Amino acid sequence: MAILGLSIVLLAVTGLLGPSAEASDLSFGDDFWAHWGDGRAELASYDLVFPRYGELRQGTAVAIFVTETFSDEARVKADPGVHPASDEFPVMKLNLVRDFATGLYDYNLMTSAFYAVTPFRGRPAGSPMKVSFSAQEWCGHAYHQLLPMEETIRSTSHSYFDREADRDVELSYPGDAVLEDGLFHWARGFAAPAVEPGAKVVVPLLRSLDHARLVHRPPTWTKATLTVGRKVRTVEVPAGSFEVREHRAEIVDGPTWTFLVESNPPHRIVSFENTEGQAGQLVGTERLPYWEMNGNSYSDAVEDLGLHARPPRTP
Repeated sequence: MAILGLSIVLLAVTGLLGPSAEASDLSFGDDFWAHWGDGRAELASYDLVFPRYGELRQGTAVAIFVTETFSDEARVKADPGVHPASDEFPVMKLNLVRDFATGLYDYNLMTSAFYAVTPFRGRPAGSPMKVSFSAQEWCGHAYHQLLPMEETIRSTSHSYFDREADRDVELSYPGDAVLEDGLFHWARGFAAPAVEPGAKVVVPLLRSLDHARLVHRPPTWTKATLTVGRKVRTVEVPAGSFEVREHRAEIVDGPTWTFLVESNPPHRIVSFENTEGQAGQLVGTERLPYWEMNGNSYSDAVEDLGLHARPPRTP
């Protein structure tokens, strides 16, 4: 299926920005590709706090950012030589894995978000191409996928819960909208809109797929105010000392997300938190071709991320 054109119109054009707000188109130039075009992925581990069943749970999060060649028709990573060049374009993918225990049993959540890093078929750079989410826990598992189209988003989900088993619906898609699942991209400058330090924009926002899953409701639209702080400050986290700038997303009828982002490239996320209790602090980070490191001899490589090899008899 071909992706129809989509124009993400910044609020400065629509007149919804305040007089002090600033936003601009994203661009991914030579400096970006000098860092991200070397065939390696950035792996970052975080000490995770996640609220579930009325309690705060301790766990681990791993964020994997990597550029890939994406297929317009198939909406997946394109294998070399399979698709025509006209069907292919580069994306920044994030795999965000969050693991935590709830009493006896554990939760394993994973969100994959793909954002174009070049204009394609009328879409500007920084547009969402696909978001998928899966949840595994001892009661069962669930999967949810969003495919942004021209004026709608195709939402397909499967769940082990009664009355949620299989759903295939179309959601509205305002042209200037952002996805809560893309806020990690936005904080690093990989997703539109670009917000200048000291400025803010108000945008429509679609709540995240993990929120929909955990509250057992379909994703809903609301609004959010995106703000980037002027000041740079120093923070200490388990990974060390970093100069950071604050990026914030205040969601109407939802949480406020705060990201402390490295002020200089590559703008790593040093910490994140929201007002519902979810939080993460950077423990370690490496850039690796991790998909090649699947032999037993690499099992100790996780130590470089501040993690430990999985012990025996762990689910």
